[in-house]
Amino acid sequence: MNRISKTFANLKREGKKGFIPFITAGDPDLETTRELIVELARAGATLIELGVPFSDPMADGPAIQASSLRVLKAGQTLKKTLAMVRAFRKADGATPIVLMGYYNPIYIYGVDRFLTDAVSAGVDGLIVVDLPPEEDDELCVPALTAGLNFVRLTTPTTDDKRLPAVLANTSGFVYYVSITGITGAATPEFGRVAQAVARIKRHTDLPIAVGFGVKNAEHARAIAQGADGVVVGSALVEAVRTSLDADGKATAKTVPAVTDLIASLAAGVRGARVEQTRARASR
Repeated sequence: MNRISKTFANLKREGKKGFIPFITAGDPDLETTRELIVELARAGATLIELGVPFSDPMADGPAIQASSLRVLKAGQTLKKTLAMVRAFRKADGATPIVLMGYYNPIYIYGVDRFLTDAVSAGVDGLIVVDLPPEEDDELCVPALTAGLNFVRLTTPTTDDKRLPAVLANTSGFVYYVSITGITGAATPEFGRVAQAVARIKRHTDLPIAVGFGVKNAEHARAIAQGADGVVVGSALVEAVRTSLDADGKATAKTVPAVTDLIASLAAGVRGARVEQTRARASR
C-alpha cells in the first residue's frame, strides 16, 4: 500500500472523511507555495493536490486558469514542481501528494524521465485530465508500473456503460466531478452527487472523492455525507489571488487567507462524520 491507499484505509477505519485541497504549484511564487503545502497538511489536509500549470487548462475555471498563467509567466516549470515535492518530503513523509494537470507538460518532459523523477521526489499519484482510458498505454500503465496511482475523473455524463472502462486502470481513489462544466463554475446539487457516488460504488471498491464547485464548509459537509473525500480547489486559489498586492505579489495575508479557509473546510468535512455518528447512535 502506498500513502494514498494507507490514508484512505485509515480514514475508513476511523470513520472519517478525507479533505483534499488543491493549489497551483508556484502560485503566487515558489517560496509561498512551499510554505502553503506544509501549512495545508498542518491545517487538516489528508491529501494534497498540486496543480501543474499549463497554458490551456481546458477543465479549469477562471480562477485556476488565471493562476496557471500567473505562474507560467513567472517561470514555473514541471521540474520546479517536482523539486517542491522533494523539499516537502524532507519534512513530511506521510501526507500524500497528487499532481493534477494535463499531458502536454509531461510529454515534453519525457514520460520515462518524468515517472522516474516523480517517484524519486515523493509524488504518490497523478490526475491527468486530458488522457482518456483509450490512451492508457501513453502514461497510465507506465505510471502504475512505476508505482504511482493513476486517479481517473468520472462525471455526471459517465454512464454505467462507460464507467467500467474509466475504472479499469484507476487506482488510489476515483475523482467524481460534481458538476457538468469547469471548476468553480456552479454549486453542486448535493442529492444528485450522493446518488452518483452510490452508483459508482456499485462498480468499484475504491474510495470516491468529490470536487468541482465546493466553496465553503457547508458545501464540504454536504458532500462528505455521501463521499469518502472532498476536493476544494478554486476557492483556495481565489483566496490566494485576493490576498496579493497590486503587483500580484504575496503579502502577509496570503498564507493565513488560505489556511483559515482550509481550517473551516476541514471542520466542515469533520462535521459530516459527527453527524453520521450521531445518526447511527440514534437508530
